[in-house]
Amino acid sequence: MKEGDDKMKKRMMKIGYMMTLAAVLCTSGTTGAIGIKSVCAAENEVQGRAATTNGVLNLNNGSASITIKGNDGQSLKGKRFLVYQLFQAENAKGMESINYTFNPEYKKFVCYIVGQRIHKDERNVTEYEVIDYIQSLNTHQTEGAQTAQEKEGAYSEYRVFVEELRTHLQRNGKAGQSVEVTSTKADNSFEIKGLPYGYYIIDEVTEVKGTNSAASLCMVSTANPEMNLNIKSDYPVVTKKIREDDEQDKVGNQGWNDLADFEIGQTVPYRYESNMPDVNGYNTYYYAWHDVMSEALTFQKDSVAIRIYENSNASNYYKLKEDEFEVKEAPGGGDTFQVIVSDMKKIIDREFNRKNEAGENKYGQKIVLTYQATLNEKAAKNTGRPGFENDVRLEFSNDPDTAVGGSTGYTPWDTVVCFTYKINALKSNNHGQSLENAKFRLYSDAELKNEVYVKQGEGGYIVINRDSLGGNDHTGGKQLENAVEMKSGQDGTFVIYGLDSGTYYLKETQAPAGYRLLTEPIVLNIKASFPADRNAYVKGDGKTENGLKKLETSAQIKEFINGNWKESEVSLTTNEGEGSANLTVINTVGKKLPVTGSSAAVICITTGSVLVLAGAMRRNRKNAKEKQ
Repeated sequence: MKEGDDKMKKRMMKIGYMMTLAAVLCTSGTTGAIGIKSVCAAENEVQGRAATTNGVLNLNNGSASITIKGNDGQSLKGKRFLVYQLFQAENAKGMESINYTFNPEYKKFVCYIVGQRIHKDERNVTEYEVIDYIQSLNTHQTEGAQTAQEKEGAYSEYRVFVEELRTHLQRNGKAGQSVEVTSTKADNSFEIKGLPYGYYIIDEVTEVKGTNSAASLCMVSTANPEMNLNIKSDYPVVTKKIREDDEQDKVGNQGWNDLADFEIGQTVPYRYESNMPDVNGYNTYYYAWHDVMSEALTFQKDSVAIRIYENSNASNYYKLKEDEFEVKEAPGGGDTFQVIVSDMKKIIDREFNRKNEAGENKYGQKIVLTYQATLNEKAAKNTGRPGFENDVRLEFSNDPDTAVGGSTGYTPWDTVVCFTYKINALKSNNHGQSLENAKFRLYSDAELKNEVYVKQGEGGYIVINRDSLGGNDHTGGKQLENAVEMKSGQDGTFVIYGLDSGTYYLKETQAPAGYRLLTEPIVLNIKASFPADRNAYVKGDGKTENGLKKLETSAQIKEFINGNWKESEVSLTTNEGEGSANLTVINTVGKKLPVTGSSAAVICITTGSVLVLAGAMRRNRKNAKEKQ
């Protein structure tokens, strides 16, 4: 009997795909009975999501545990599972025999599914007929598979059975214990511990449309109560990142995250990261990104590049040629653009050929798509919150029996956001009187060599980023013909739209008539704060503190008054919703020279008159003598 048990265990432990039927065997009937009751109670009473702590979830119902590890390119964080106990399994004292007992909560549903397959009335199906049927699926293949499939294959008969059973349970209101992976261990795994011994279905709950969510089949005995499983999803995932250009060391990951801010006209870098699932069984594999971006972003079609890396950590990659993918702009359906690879499997099989004797390749490659957009002038109307979002989802083949253009599924949308800001400036004197026709220029350096050009826009001045001029941000490039000098209006105001976080230098180039020019530039420091976790952005968060958390702006002013230099630094009033800071530029009223009422002035005038008269008399005498 022991030899037979060992063979059964080896067969069952080979299973490692997306739908988990985990069996854990108990040593005594008493313990097992208590375990079943406990799990049933948990399923009936706990409908909320239990969370993991440091990669571990303890259900406190037994001594067994199951550890699930994510495969390369598939993080477990954020995934959710439903745990069902189908059977209690009890070993004889001498371990020579095993007895299986139905969990009454699920008995009729299990018997119904198996009864249909073995052509027997569900009321007469026994525990061992169910167990024997499950074990018979070890070698049964689904008709139509393109290559030889192992039992855990996405379209094996085993998977079809388990998913059918899962679906039947859910349709009848059997939800199971909910487990959400809020954290993982260092090796991208999480552990469900405190389980009573028995058979379990562990079902991955996915938001991916048109996919079969499943996990793995395994056998756990009392001699081996800690089972390790490898999750191997049969669908890809996609994450989108935007690259922040400020304080990249602080942001981490070379600036790639979910939130960033930019100047209007600046180039905005984007990146998709996805994975290649196990596509053995497919003849071709459709792979397409759908992108929806704010109208304040302008897509740069020629910037699209796709690289396939052997794995998540590999440095070697293959870059797709232009004829291996297609970019469609305004394709309809609300998409801004689509990037389509009609057969990703063909490319990977050619460039990363790791086929075994059965002709199955090794997949899990990391696929990286990069492109650029430009933050355009429409951003001036919506500075600050909610920002400018950009969404992506992945469309992919989900039926191995269809070719290109056949059945496809979709991942959930993934969203990133960017922001820009404005300065509301007022020119006035130190008595609060608004001043017209003061002129200004904006610079990015203290030496005033790199001007931040602006152009006239509706209601103010819009930044022309240096990326639009052929140089790098704030450096290089040349002045455009439409670049203008900023000027305060009749009410003394002027607005600068499209500023980034960082330091700017506002230089007054012409003071209003009758006022002294500010000789030193005003130093503007703009600092935007974002959440500590910059990789947890959810669509719509841009309206809240989960997007732009805080905006802080200060002005350093240095001016020469009454023969002395006066320096000050003031915090400006800001508004995160508008992404604005209010700046008042003051020209101090100068003292007039005295004109009347001064005895000194009278003396000077009189003395001057006398000197002029005396001179005239001397010239007259000289002329008279010459005539004589």
